[in-house]
Amino acid sequence: QVTLRAGAELDARQVNQYTLSLRAACPGEGEVEERLFVRVTGPVLRCGTPFSSAEGDVVRVLADVAPRTPLYAVMPQPLSGLRVSGGCPGSLQTLLRNHDTPLTLTDRGLVLAPANGFESRKDTQMFRLEIEVMDRRGHNCSGAVRVEVLPSRRSRVTFPQPQRAVTVPQVTRPLEVVTQVHASGDNVRYAILAPVAPKLFTIDEVTGEIRSTRRLEVARARLLIQAYNARHPADRATATLNITVQGTNRRAPSCVPAIAVCQVPETVSPGSTLVTLRCTDSTGTEGPLHYTLEGPPTSRSHFHMEGPRLQVNTTLDYDSEAMDAVGFQLTATIVVTAGGQPPRSTRVPVLVTVTPVNEFTPVCPSGAVFTVLETAAFGSTVGRVAGTDRDYPPDSLEYSLEGGPGPAQPFSIDVHTGEIRVVGPLDSRRHRSYRLTVRLTDTRNDLDPAKRRSRLCDVSVRLQAVPDQTPVCTPDVQELRVTAGWGGRQPVTRLVCQGSPDGAALVYAIAGGNEDRHFRLEGNTVFFLPNELAEPRTFVLLVEVWGSPGAPRRSTVVALVVHVTPWSTPVPPSTTARRTTLRKEPLVIARTETVWHPPAWFVAVLTVSSALLLAALGCTA
Repeated sequence: QVTLRAGAELDARQVNQYTLSLRAACPGEGEVEERLFVRVTGPVLRCGTPFSSAEGDVVRVLADVAPRTPLYAVMPQPLSGLRVSGGCPGSLQTLLRNHDTPLTLTDRGLVLAPANGFESRKDTQMFRLEIEVMDRRGHNCSGAVRVEVLPSRRSRVTFPQPQRAVTVPQVTRPLEVVTQVHASGDNVRYAILAPVAPKLFTIDEVTGEIRSTRRLEVARARLLIQAYNARHPADRATATLNITVQGTNRRAPSCVPAIAVCQVPETVSPGSTLVTLRCTDSTGTEGPLHYTLEGPPTSRSHFHMEGPRLQVNTTLDYDSEAMDAVGFQLTATIVVTAGGQPPRSTRVPVLVTVTPVNEFTPVCPSGAVFTVLETAAFGSTVGRVAGTDRDYPPDSLEYSLEGGPGPAQPFSIDVHTGEIRVVGPLDSRRHRSYRLTVRLTDTRNDLDPAKRRSRLCDVSVRLQAVPDQTPVCTPDVQELRVTAGWGGRQPVTRLVCQGSPDGAALVYAIAGGNEDRHFRLEGNTVFFLPNELAEPRTFVLLVEVWGSPGAPRRSTVVALVVHVTPWSTPVPPSTTARRTTLRKEPLVIARTETVWHPPAWFVAVLTVSSALLLAALGCTA
């Protein structure tokens, strides 16, 4: 295998052929020598298809494409239709062989649209470009590009009214809008073609608004206005505008009040008059004046004009989202117009503020029945009374409990949320349920704070009984020994008891056997208080343990037999039984032990199985 050495550079103009001498020999055979000729050729320029085909490459564009838009690029593959073997794009030159086309070919090989754009036609236009590509070594190839210009889909620029006539008053001030023209089409711009001088008017090229540049002193003016497509200036249309300046010294009507502000309740009936205007024209007489109403549709629909009177058209409902959206304020404008040419008008702004009226009584919730455990802690939530009110703002209620909290009614209610909470002890044995009376009172529903509505609601609270469980202590009888010494108190034992499943705390108390105050109970721990005890003594303590504080109380009793020996008295051996006679009345302790007595066959089977197991273990050993 013959490979090119790394870093080697081939140049066909310097060396175009290399002769290599190769020698080969196999073991036990003679040596063979041959020559290998390597020819180095220069780069070849080839144009790819469809650029180099007879028909050439095809490009389709619309007639409204912007001027000098790139339509085709003669670039090396794979970007376009030219394929180059060797060389680089920077060494290529493109030449246009035919010049009978409005298209342009740049030095970089880009085919551009005409500088003035394509002509707008109803049929398809065809343009063919013969292009030759040449590299710096003189190699060349050629191809063709065919550009098909399709009819534009855009609308033509046209004036709906080619001729218009407008009349403006002589008192028109400079830069005041005289009129506005409109043409249909795409990217429409406007310009005034005539008169050029004197320049009495100017036009906004985007909106078509025509303004005066000075005070109008001429009687008539004729403007020639052109509308054109900004991207295709050839697409244009013209219109004629005749402007007549009419002199007048009459002023617009004057009205009292000039601004109408009123405040009405939401219950005002349709047809009621809110504002009555007193308007006169410049001669001082009321004359033939016309009154119309303008403004937002949401506000204008609530009113109508009856001559100079502004009247309510529909109900002004304060308790609605639409009224809330406008801030409970309706705005409109009364336009007062006097006759003549041109008509003169005066605008009177109107602001109507709608005030609330407490129309509806609060509504009680249906089925207000709650259930609570009789062991509920202080402040526990029983339920929520959800009253409703149709007045705005919605459900703005205050809650109160008739009679207030007390032993007969151990509940309270939140004034704002309506949550009922436990504020006293509950006992299902005394009361199975409570009947509460809750008062709902609306707030902020009327302009007068004294106008409030309320309703009484019945709420039932049922108590769910929790069965009391007697505490269980392990063990329930203990025999203990304590050596009385000097110093502080001595712990004797800690009672281990379990009460209700909810983990309520247990209460411990010494019920008997502590007449001499030798013992103290702190929590569930029993302590012995040292004193001058001369001889050994046995104490029998009875400790009562109970859970819930309700009555009747369920408790259990733990018996503690405590043998107290003075520190100086030797303790007898544990194998010697010692009897102690209590000075108090005897205590009878009943203790039940569960004993299982298996049947005889079970004992026999267990014995035989044990013997076989021992025998197997012995044999294995």
